Formats: sequence, C-alpha cells, structure tokens
Amino acid sequence: MTEITFYGHSTFLLKIGEKEILFDPFISPNDLASEIDIESINPDYILVTHGHEDHVADVESIAKRSGAMVVANYEVATWFSKKGIENYHPMNHGGSKSFDFGKVKYVNAIHSSTLPDGTPGGNPGGFVVKTDSVCFYFAGDTALTYDMKLIGKQFEVDFAFFPIGDNFTMDIHDALEAANFVGTKTIIGMHYNTFPYIEIDIEAAKKAAEKSGIALILLNIGEKITFDPHRWEK
Repeated sequence: MTEITFYGHSTFLLKIGEKEILFDPFISPNDLASEIDIESINPDYILVTHGHEDHVADVESIAKRSGAMVVANYEVATWFSKKGIENYHPMNHGGSKSFDFGKVKYVNAIHSSTLPDGTPGGNPGGFVVKTDSVCFYFAGDTALTYDMKLIGKQFEVDFAFFPIGDNFTMDIHDALEAANFVGTKTIIGMHYNTFPYIEIDIEAAKKAAEKSGIALILLNIGEKITFDPHRWEK
C-alpha cells in the first residue's frame, strides 16, 4: 500500500514500502500549513519538479537534517549541491533512474523555473514513479500538453497529481483532459487556494470532475490517505 500525506500547496509525502518520498516541500513559508511540524518530516528522498520558491523553500533544511537524497533536474540538483547538500541525483527530460523504492522518469512540463536567488533553474518537469505496487504521475506545475499522451502509452497510471489552480498552471478542466491523456480515473489536486492568484471554486471543480467521470481527491492540509490497487482509504 501507498500512504499519501498532504502538507499544503504541492507538497506531498508518499510512503512506499519502508521508504518516504517528499515532493516539492513548501511548508514553513506557507501560512496555511502553520500547524505542520516540519521537524517531524524525515524523508529518504526529496523530489523537486522545478526551482520556484513555492516548490523548493524547505528542501535545504529538510535534506540537511534528514540526509534525504535530492532528486531534480541537473540545474536544480547542482544548485543545492553548492549549498552543501552532498546526497543528490541530477536528472533531465526523458531520463529514468531506478532507486530502492522504484523507478523514476523525469518528464516534460510546460512552465518556467527560476531559483529563489535568481539562478536559472533549467527546464521544469514532472515525475512518473513506478514501483512494484503502484504507478503514479506527479505533474508539477504545468500546462496541458500533448506529451502527456506518451505517458499514457508507456505506463498504466493508477493516479496523478495535477495542479488545478489556473493562472500559473492548468485549471480543473485541463487537468481532467490530462487525466484522459495519461489514462487515469483518479486525480489528486494541488497548487490551488494557497495564494489569491490561484483561488478556485472548489464545488465547481468537484462538479466538473463528477460530470467527467474522474475522481477528484482534494485533501486537507495534514490529511493522510492510503492507496492500494483496489481502494482508497482515509
């Protein structure tokens, strides 16, 4: 089974077997996540989709405390290496790497990527993670792109994490089309309602998903759910 914990914005912790993988940690600057004890988060890996502050703010502190391996594109990974993080692995688009929890492929995203100090962050991306028990797609910040159809051809995606906040990324309607492209019936929404620019009508999003036949999961900050091949559990 796979445990999924939401820490706000686009930050999720997945426990796969005995390993914990943290995605895009943005907790300490997020007022909505003020109840989260960041010191209690000790992942084995931190996967970073791109360099914007709302995806990397807590990478350095968590990585140095936990010893987690930082996995990101070449530019972001080496930027963190210059900050004293020795345990890192750089990737680039189309490349795959097997880790002890499963295989990770770095895939395209349509967005931008600049690190907090103004350093270019290379091209943004997303991750397809395939393990012995689950396959999921963490899209990062992205527009709808036809490249997502390739993911559906190459993988059997159980669920996908999609941004739905509009303005900077896809909205719910594009996310639902993206679900069709990658061949999943389950979306976990992210990157919405953190800032005024990305505030959405949640009820309207739920209705759109219901009409399309896609399950839309919107978690509360701190909430945990469990996925196994047959059902979801809270």
